[in-house]
Amino acid sequence: MIKAVLLDLSGVLYEGGQAIDGSAAAVARLRGAGLPVRFITNSTRDPRRVLLAKLAEMGFDIAPEELFTPARAAVETLTRDGVTPHLLVHPDLEEDFADLPQDGRPGAVVVGDAAQHFTYDAMNAAFRALHGGAALIALAANRSFKDSDGELSIDAGAFVAALEYAARTKAQVLGKPAPDFFAAALASMGCDAADAVMVGDDAEADTAGALRAGLGAAVLVRTGKYQQGDETRVDPAPSRVCADLSDAVDWILSG
Repeated sequence: MIKAVLLDLSGVLYEGGQAIDGSAAAVARLRGAGLPVRFITNSTRDPRRVLLAKLAEMGFDIAPEELFTPARAAVETLTRDGVTPHLLVHPDLEEDFADLPQDGRPGAVVVGDAAQHFTYDAMNAAFRALHGGAALIALAANRSFKDSDGELSIDAGAFVAALEYAARTKAQVLGKPAPDFFAAALASMGCDAADAVMVGDDAEADTAGALRAGLGAAVLVRTGKYQQGDETRVDPAPSRVCADLSDAVDWILSG
């Protein structure tokens, strides 16, 4: 029996800054049915403040504590370990790390979707920090995302892989599909993984990742970055493939 729902953001709730038809109503239906909802995203360009404002403008009523981002997980990890970060992220995201120490020798290189800021100099500075002993933290390692022009664009995963190769190291991934990322969202609802369902448009990070993390079900939607046949390219395969979030909520509420 499904007792809680995890929802991806981009590609599930909205595309290109516009809410997907019926998605806001679908979220309201879940809440109306008494199902707690958490929103978990691998988005690493916009800071948390901006993400929440954008969602509100699109008609989504989301409390700050319901939103789980890789940057939030990174700040918690770095604070707990007392580590100074070397940031290789989009400048807009830096505000989420403002309370961390910015001086001293970095203990971790933090990589997000820096977009056009993935220059040679920026990558080489990160490599040198890694060569000097810093750990590598990937906010996410997705292959691609659906960009604002409707086409797929390269995501941070390729740049993470380049640093892994050059520095002979392995990144700690904090966003999906890391089991701890799903677990943190579930813990905030007091829900066992087996009683929860994940809805996403990424067959690797969202659905296969959720099922490997022990969630009872995972639904892949054919919106966002979905490409024909994605459900056949991952193991485990999604529990269900739906046209969009509205269709997924129909399935969830049907029991």
